[in-house]
Amino acid sequence: MSDHIRKPATLITGANGEVGHGLIEQLSQDGERNIIAIDLKPVDESIRASCMATIAGDILDKSLLDRLQSEFEIHTVFHLAALLSTRAEFTPELAHQVNVEGTLHLLKLAVEQSRWHGNPVKFLFPSSVAVYGLPDVSYKKKAGRVSEREWTVPVTMYGCNKLYCEHLGRYYATHYRQLAADSERRGGVDFRSIRFPGLISAVTVPSGGTSDYASEMIHAAAQEKPYACFVREDVRMPFMAMPDAIHALLTLASAPAASLTQTVYNITSFNPSAGEIRDIVLREFPHATISFSPDDKRQAIVDTWPEDVDDSAARRDWGFTPGYNLARAFDEYLIPGIRRLYNI
Repeated sequence: MSDHIRKPATLITGANGEVGHGLIEQLSQDGERNIIAIDLKPVDESIRASCMATIAGDILDKSLLDRLQSEFEIHTVFHLAALLSTRAEFTPELAHQVNVEGTLHLLKLAVEQSRWHGNPVKFLFPSSVAVYGLPDVSYKKKAGRVSEREWTVPVTMYGCNKLYCEHLGRYYATHYRQLAADSERRGGVDFRSIRFPGLISAVTVPSGGTSDYASEMIHAAAQEKPYACFVREDVRMPFMAMPDAIHALLTLASAPAASLTQTVYNITSFNPSAGEIRDIVLREFPHATISFSPDDKRQAIVDTWPEDVDDSAARRDWGFTPGYNLARAFDEYLIPGIRRLYNI
């Protein structure tokens, strides 16, 4: 076994995703060299040089978890791997296996690592606005800015998975094996979760997620393709530019444990209507063709999500402040980035 194996390391699952890429790039810039990157597919060449180890494998594979346990000293986990919302509705049982059982396996790994090296393992878990479930549009409009403890009755498998994993993390952090003798409970998980709003990216091409209509509009316009938006023009929900999501995870990870008053935090940046997003896109791409043709099933899901969320706890406890408001997100990040992506 080489000397570097047992240095304190950071584990990132789902490393090939855009958040994984961004985290690895930023951690590397900050001087973190002991990164273990895992993905179902071989880890992208562009980030391999920033990692101590890269592994192609399934987080449900017990032999993979045994290898992580025996070879590495893990102090922080960013658990990004998940089966996302749209696919989860078509394969709910598989979604449960990946999203819940996979998370449970990694929480157990964190417990064992903590027992071995004697320090709590920070466990960063991206949750979602999908954990909310308002009963209808009238409630959605009256609810205003929804807090972490309101309306957590999700209607999608993905939302159910994320909400349950939030509770699993809280259990492992504060109540794990609470009836066991103290010596059997030694070690712990420092679980920290962010409920992300819809994330808008200038880099990743949208893949049909339930909140992807904002990204789909601008990508279609840049490619001179007509776009029929699958939600109503008046629909409103919280969004955030992708760089702010990556920055938020790193900021929460570095926050002193004593300053945190809860395990799960809302964050948001802006909440335009679909019509307002259309108007911004047409300002930049005046020849674009954007119409509204709501899909009843996907519309019904979005109608259960709040128009806005209360992120005051994140701002108070760990100083969350988004770098991109609506204007800056489009003017300085999305529009320039998408023009570069499509060479226009």
